[in-house]
Amino acid sequence: MNVLFVVCGEGLGHTSRCLHTARYLEAHGFTCHFAAYDTSFRFLQRQGWQRLHRTPREVTLAGNNGFFTLTGTLNDSKGVPVNMYRSYRMVQDLIDAEHIDLVVADTMYAAVVAARRKGVPTVFITNQNTFCTLSGESAAAWKALGRMVSSFFSLPDAIVVPDFAPPDTISGYNLTIPDTMNGKVRFVGPMLAIDRAAYPVSSDTVFASFGGEPFKVPLYHRLADIARRREDLSFSVFSNADGLPPASKNFTPYGFVPDLYPHLARAKVAILHGGLTSLHESLFFGKPVVVVIDPHHPEQGNNARKIQDMGAGVIVRGDTATEDNLEAAIDAAAALRPPGVAHLFGHQDGRTGTLRVIEEIL
Repeated sequence: MNVLFVVCGEGLGHTSRCLHTARYLEAHGFTCHFAAYDTSFRFLQRQGWQRLHRTPREVTLAGNNGFFTLTGTLNDSKGVPVNMYRSYRMVQDLIDAEHIDLVVADTMYAAVVAARRKGVPTVFITNQNTFCTLSGESAAAWKALGRMVSSFFSLPDAIVVPDFAPPDTISGYNLTIPDTMNGKVRFVGPMLAIDRAAYPVSSDTVFASFGGEPFKVPLYHRLADIARRREDLSFSVFSNADGLPPASKNFTPYGFVPDLYPHLARAKVAILHGGLTSLHESLFFGKPVVVVIDPHHPEQGNNARKIQDMGAGVIVRGDTATEDNLEAAIDAAAALRPPGVAHLFGHQDGRTGTLRVIEEIL
């Protein structure tokens, strides 16, 4: 079977979970292709994926002074209709050229429509159909988007949520599943492939990763300021964006690394932005987190609320994240003992669950 993954490139969480799943499928006899763009495309290139195709983006996320802006995103996404059509046509061309038997679309909507028009089964990966922000702004617009996404759920053959089943769903505040969709929506578990024995666990560093968007760079500079006054803390920060602070004796910036897990396994605290994949990874290694939330982002704050409810992390609003309260949050998180969730990872492997869903719809 030939499978085409069409992956959202706004952050690497989508790409990472699809890459883990594609490798698992290939080990079970499938041949997997990827269509991706920008950071996601470059990441897959560096990972050495051979069957890789470039696709247009559907939207462009924009930010100002370190934070997401809906107005900027809408302004930068004026070409969405054209981009959606280009994505639609490219997926149709790839289906023909590569004899694709199944399309797996991770938050890429045109790919589902293209596959349906070709009569090819589709799996849609998502962890959100309800949108709101911690700031409470643009509530009407986010509700309208939620209605659009929920109506879209009728199109794929199956909808895969790469998260624990309720009541342990980390993205639970971002999901509203109507009774009519219960049979189509499948909670398969996190899509991870980590051998715990391969990564010795310690508590040596403060790990920080906010994603690769350029508008996140100011947040890294605040951590560099903390490092200058806290010689007892050793920071390892990761971003593909330009303009990171320079290295010092206890502040080490990294660009691309082929494997983040050795660094995460060494952390006493992980500072994250609330993406679902990175939160799953921190839970896997038992790391308490400081979640620096963009109060205007429609997803990550709700993921962070669940982590805080579990006693696994501390939330800091990014618009009030001074050096002082970031430093206090690091110390508070370091004192937490996240609940053990090894049994959840053991029984809910998203790769296995996705394979099961694919076998059913094929």
